[in-house]
Amino acid sequence: MQIQMALCISLLMVAPTIYAQSSATKDSIVIWRRDSQPSRQAGDEHFTGTVRVDRLFEAKSPARASASLVNFDPNARTAWHTHPLGQVLIVTSGTGRVQRWGDPVEEIRQGDVVWIPPGQKHWHGAGPSGAMAHIAIVEQLDGRSVDWMEKVNDSQYNAPPEDAKSVTSKPRPSQAAIGDFAPKLAQITDDVLYGDVWERPELSKRDRSLITVSALIAMNRPDQLRSHLVRARENGVTQDEVVETITHLAFYAGWPNAVSALSVAKEVFAQK
Repeated sequence: MQIQMALCISLLMVAPTIYAQSSATKDSIVIWRRDSQPSRQAGDEHFTGTVRVDRLFEAKSPARASASLVNFDPNARTAWHTHPLGQVLIVTSGTGRVQRWGDPVEEIRQGDVVWIPPGQKHWHGAGPSGAMAHIAIVEQLDGRSVDWMEKVNDSQYNAPPEDAKSVTSKPRPSQAAIGDFAPKLAQITDDVLYGDVWERPELSKRDRSLITVSALIAMNRPDQLRSHLVRARENGVTQDEVVETITHLAFYAGWPNAVSALSVAKEVFAQK
């Protein structure tokens, strides 16, 4: 009995100290000392080349942000991936590359800060002639911060980058047409249709233009046909080819559709 009483007294004396320590830990400033966080070689499942990832800090609830210092050797890069809440890159050394799906490769340099919006398919890494390092900051959504996709192949990686000074904010097709009225529809159309389907190498853009123009003629969609005929001209489709396509479709899609299409085509090809 005396032993039990002594134990209870001891616990009562220690409890305030334990509570004070836990309370202080919860509300105190946390310092992650240099070299105290784990460092690892990035696996080849989601990276190409030699990449080292040094964790800087983990997300501490209710906060969702975490950060890593990522060092890329020359030619090293991530696979294509997305982030549910976006990502910030702070280039700390060297010159690298970043690309959103459907957009040109862009060059990034020491001191640059890059924002990748949520859900945008992209990759980033070093250039072919030198190493690059950046701090990557992400937030978690339902416990995840990244969704990995296929690797960046050599032809994608070796595409000539646009210099940061030469990149313009030219609207993408749907953004220019409907972005001010239906921004989400414009984003989805540009990302999926123009950023993915139109970029697949199995069909040339010229062939895709002919297919699209034919479908719009058959459905008698003059407004959409007009913009796609402009795109077809840019993709190398000639006036004679369009006229022959309309003539051919007159027997399959109907004469009224063909006549309407001829009117639109005449208007488009009259423009210089």
